Amino acid sequence: MCAQKFMRAAVVDAPGKIRLESVECPKPKKGEVRVKLQGCGVCASNLPTWAGMPWSKYPTEPGGLGHEGWGVVDALGEGVATVQIGDPVAAISYHAYAEFDVAPETAVVKLPPQLGRSEFPGEALGCAMNIFSRSEISAGQTVAIIGIGFLGAVLTRLACDARARVIAISRRSCSLAAARVMGAEHVIPMLDHGQIIEEVRSLTEGRFCDRVIEAVGKQWPLDLATELVCERGRLIVAGYHQDGPRQINMQLWNWKGLDVINAHERDLHAYTAGIRRAADAVASDTFDPSSLFTHRFQLEQLGTALDATRDRPEGFMKALIVYV
Repeated sequence: MCAQKFMRAAVVDAPGKIRLESVECPKPKKGEVRVKLQGCGVCASNLPTWAGMPWSKYPTEPGGLGHEGWGVVDALGEGVATVQIGDPVAAISYHAYAEFDVAPETAVVKLPPQLGRSEFPGEALGCAMNIFSRSEISAGQTVAIIGIGFLGAVLTRLACDARARVIAISRRSCSLAAARVMGAEHVIPMLDHGQIIEEVRSLTEGRFCDRVIEAVGKQWPLDLATELVCERGRLIVAGYHQDGPRQINMQLWNWKGLDVINAHERDLHAYTAGIRRAADAVASDTFDPSSLFTHRFQLEQLGTALDATRDRPEGFMKALIVYV
């Protein structure tokens, strides 16, 4: 067990304002695991608090908002049996913008030994695996993915590996280039609603797409997804729609007989199962996400990392906070 008594943790004091605080290291309770964090992914779900949406509360708890952490087990609570001190792990924990965090044993995934020093934001990778599973993509299908950020890029690769034909639609040229690298057969700039529809119509000989994954989290991409999915197709909502209500074209949903899937998981078992699938894929060299980790920051640079996640400068895919 680490003898360190205090740790650094990030606190959001107000919209756009972060400070580092020295706080006591958390102690694992019965059934809990403490992780000495090596890093934490920066998630777009942090942005409402960073922007100051009305429901946000300040200051945040030390380390709060961080939930994509990975590291090494350094202390065990009573009764923990599935991991040992020194094991590399990813964890579903919620104070991971700090040097240590604790999580229930059931929320901790032991990583294969070959991933021991790898950057592995498990929650984000597991999320992609779960969305792909719920999309039910198979060989021969045409799949449109709207929004090629980190999540859309991972889903592009997974769909291509399943031998689906992928049409990637995104705003930034670097995103379209990443989609090409991940295997997309066609890329379309996300500029004009009608033009996109007509291009997809032409590419699919008027049938449109068996699966459409909306991975942006805005009204327009959701509207576009409705237009691009074929009759009796499946529309998968993977975007983070947490900035207010949405309107949908229920007439078109109904007429097309769509299956509409909200692919966000909230069940802990599903979360950890997705992380395990991601870890197995990376460990077996089936999938290498490292090229998508484009920006790295120290803990004291968390504000800059959040700005980059919001502004998405050219070349940006995903930011990591690294502690080692």
